[in-house]
Amino acid sequence: MHWTEPADTSDSSAELERRLWSTANTLWADADLKPSEFSPIVLGLIFLRFADVKFSAAQADIQPAEGSRRRRSIGATDYHAKGVLFLPDNARFQLLLEMPESEAIGQAINEAMRGIEEHNTDLADVLPKTYHILDNRTLASLLKDIGSIPLSEDGEPGSGGDVFGLIYEYFLGKFAMSEGQKGGEFYTPTSMVKLIVEILEPYHGRILDPACGSGGMFVQSARFVTEHQKNPTSEISVYGQEKTTATAKLSRLNLTVHNLSGDIRIGNTFYEDLHDCPGRFDYVMANPPFNVSNVDKERLADDPRYPFGLPRTDNANYLWIQQFYSSLNENGRAGFVMANSASDARSSEQDIRQKLIESGAVDCMLSAPSNMFYTVTLPATLWFFDKGKIGTPREDTVLFIDARHIYRQIDRAHRDFTPAQVEFIANIARLYRGETLELVHGSETKLLEVFGDEGCTDVQQLSFKDVPGLCKAADRAAIEEQGWSLNPGRYVGVAPGEEISDEDFIEKLTSLNEELEVLNAEASELEQTIASNITEILEA
Repeated sequence: MHWTEPADTSDSSAELERRLWSTANTLWADADLKPSEFSPIVLGLIFLRFADVKFSAAQADIQPAEGSRRRRSIGATDYHAKGVLFLPDNARFQLLLEMPESEAIGQAINEAMRGIEEHNTDLADVLPKTYHILDNRTLASLLKDIGSIPLSEDGEPGSGGDVFGLIYEYFLGKFAMSEGQKGGEFYTPTSMVKLIVEILEPYHGRILDPACGSGGMFVQSARFVTEHQKNPTSEISVYGQEKTTATAKLSRLNLTVHNLSGDIRIGNTFYEDLHDCPGRFDYVMANPPFNVSNVDKERLADDPRYPFGLPRTDNANYLWIQQFYSSLNENGRAGFVMANSASDARSSEQDIRQKLIESGAVDCMLSAPSNMFYTVTLPATLWFFDKGKIGTPREDTVLFIDARHIYRQIDRAHRDFTPAQVEFIANIARLYRGETLELVHGSETKLLEVFGDEGCTDVQQLSFKDVPGLCKAADRAAIEEQGWSLNPGRYVGVAPGEEISDEDFIEKLTSLNEELEVLNAEASELEQTIASNITEILEA
């Protein structure tokens, strides 16, 4: 199925984001800094402006009225009780904004960040303190630019907090795009995260991301809860692990800008289980690094996070996959991004995949379009587990979705999903599960077109059906016939009248080449094992 949309430039909030980015980008060019050096500076100022707006709104409620006899001094604990960060006097945004260029603005901002950390211990050693590397003119321009962010649509301070969250996410994405593959290590494009969240439906419970990057999975989960008229602070709790200290700081700052708190820990997830994960979580979401090599498997012996055994190949994909599976409780759901090659990997990885399928927990496999990620230009695959379907009629079936030709073209090199496309794809999963459809973003027409019979006008009366070129529910026998493959293309096929495109051919050829490389690596390992065994026999 083909459904493509052009880039949309009419959104007013998008116009604000573009204007702010354009100004920041101009200053960046003058500053002669790498993206990794400039991004914390800008994101930190967005955070400071957000914190100042919240502080001002709380201050109006907390401060005693004029003439009041209240004698107790107001302090940080009063603001913390309202869920607001306390800002010392030297950290107020307006004070920094009004500083003359003749003074040391960078040093003043550094001191402001230290003061915030001192009074808000959750942010200890998180905020950037490298503002002294920029000249006063650049810093003054940045402060003025970020100070222009509207407080809210109605102009009231504190009521439009999500504006800051959206701008923070936009800047994260633009910096990630600027850094290319390195940027993709900490950032998953928002529309892809939204799709994972919409299919998982994390209404309530514990959420884990063991490769949490900048925390986008948590932010979109909270937004999902809010959109369903619930308070994310009381409905979900988030737990993350990240190997890189700088990225973990990004995540904690991102959570703060979105009024969230979370337990983000620093460590190598392969070797350190910092959240005591097995069987503990209601939801797991992740976009881990693909095809990691040189993992020391001797250190993983007897680790309960790998219940189906360790793969013999020097590739960590099936270590990640088992971590996600084993972290779920008996009704838990997982959604994660994975390299296409993992869906068809052979040898020991195929054995692990077979055990996963036979467990009944594999719920849905989705082929994503190319150019959606900053780390890879080729399509990736989204995997979904649902342990809650074990023992139900869906236990022996897996839903396959081919969404490679559903996207919006942002520019020549990048794509994403529109809200309607995210909703449409997620509603395929809801139809398959027999759940009520979500119809907020305009997917109704496309659903009726694809799944409705002639004359059908009530979208909630639709039922799931296999659609060639789009989706198919395959039972375990059919999957076994395909060598336990979880590649959606093997099951969904091509829609009538459609031909295989050049892009599909290139993808298939690349996938086969990846598989050949894996097989060659396995053959080399086997050759070494045989040679070692022969040597031992001859020396005996």
